[in-house]
Amino acid sequence: MIELLRNSQRRHVRRSKHEVWHSFFAEDLPGPLDSGFGFLLAFDELRLSPGDGTEPHCEDEAEIVTYVYKGSLSHADTVGTSGVIHTGEFQRMSAGRCIRHKESSVSRTNSVHLFRISLRPSQAGIDCGYEQKRFTEAQRHNLLCVVASPDGRKGSLQIHQDVLVCSAILDPGHHLVHELATARTAWLHAICGEATVNDLVLTRGDSVGVTNERSVSLTVRENTEILLVDLGPADLRPWEKHSHKNDGRAPRGGL
Repeated sequence: MIELLRNSQRRHVRRSKHEVWHSFFAEDLPGPLDSGFGFLLAFDELRLSPGDGTEPHCEDEAEIVTYVYKGSLSHADTVGTSGVIHTGEFQRMSAGRCIRHKESSVSRTNSVHLFRISLRPSQAGIDCGYEQKRFTEAQRHNLLCVVASPDGRKGSLQIHQDVLVCSAILDPGHHLVHELATARTAWLHAICGEATVNDLVLTRGDSVGVTNERSVSLTVRENTEILLVDLGPADLRPWEKHSHKNDGRAPRGGL
C-alpha cells in the first residue's frame, strides 16, 4: 500500500521570520498519519530567515536527524552543547527527557533551509548525545547513501532505533529500486525535482508512505533529491497509537 501526502496537505506554520511544514501534525483531526508513521514521529521542513531562530523548545525522548539542505544552522541546548551544522551535513541528536534546544541561522544575509526527522527511540531513558557528519554530493549521486543507521554502517550516524535514513541526489532518467525486507515500511520525501513512484508523480514537498510492499521503485523525471526512511516493524500501527492531542506538549519543530 502506498499512502500519498501532497505538499499542499502538510501543515504550514509561519511565525515571525521562520516557517515550518509538518508532515505529521497530531493537532489535526484523527487520521492515518496524525501521530506519525511507525517509529517516525515527525518529518519537518524548516526555513529560517537570516539571523533568525526558533524559540527554545523541549525535545522529549527522541532520536532526531537534522539535514541542512542550504545555509548554516547553529544549535545550543540546556546541557551546554552547541555547534554549527553546514550545508550537506547531517546531525544526530539523542534527546533525553525535557532537553531544551534552540536553533538559529548563522548568517545575517542568507537563510537556512533544513529537514528534521524525529524518531521514537528503541528504549526510554537514552543518554543525550550528538554526532555530525558530511555526506558529499558524490556519495549521494544516483544511489541511496545511508546517513543514519542502528549500527553506524558505512560511516553513517548511529541511532537508537531499527531505522535507516538514506539520502540521494538523482539525475533525470535514473531508476532507483530500494528493496524492503519483510514487515519493513518506508517513508520517501521529495526535497526537490520530479519523480514517479508506481503511477504517482511526486514533486517538491510530496511524500509517500509505503507499507506491505516488497520495494520502493522510483523513476526520476528531472534533477531530484530525496530522503528515504526505512523503518523496522513498529509495535503499534500509526493509527492505533494513543492520541497525544491533549497532553499539553507543544508541536515539534520549535514553533
